[in-house]
Amino acid sequence: MDSEGRSASFNRQAFHDYDILERFEAGLVLTGTEIKSIRSGRADLRGSFAKSEQGELWLHGMHIAPYEHGGRYNQDPKRPRKLLLRRDQIKEIRAKLEQKGLAVVPIKLYVKRGWAKVELGLARGKKKYDKRRDIIDRALEREAQRAVRQRV
Repeated sequence: MDSEGRSASFNRQAFHDYDILERFEAGLVLTGTEIKSIRSGRADLRGSFAKSEQGELWLHGMHIAPYEHGGRYNQDPKRPRKLLLRRDQIKEIRAKLEQKGLAVVPIKLYVKRGWAKVELGLARGKKKYDKRRDIIDRALEREAQRAVRQRV
């Protein structure tokens, strides 16, 4: 990450399972022990998704490990967390979610100027044959790069 934000967690599985159509940056409502745990790199985005509930977006399934010195102040590691977006962004995302086959998945979790941010992707699920095609394309790209390096 650049000097402005440090990457805490990256969701590589999202790129394997989905085609990312559009990206958004959102803040997160967290407790003190959760942000400390994120800063120490103990968050996992795999299997998480955003869901619209009562005009707000909530992030479900993200795991933030309990802070080791948190004691009774630690929260449930898998609890839903509210996403902070502008009202017009929420309306835009909700309108796009109503289309069949679209989902909002977190791509990256990072700390920017002291605040926890999550990069969300509006995504369409890949079929099994799409995933296989991507694997083949990556292998062909690697072969081409090797051939170019050997020529030089």
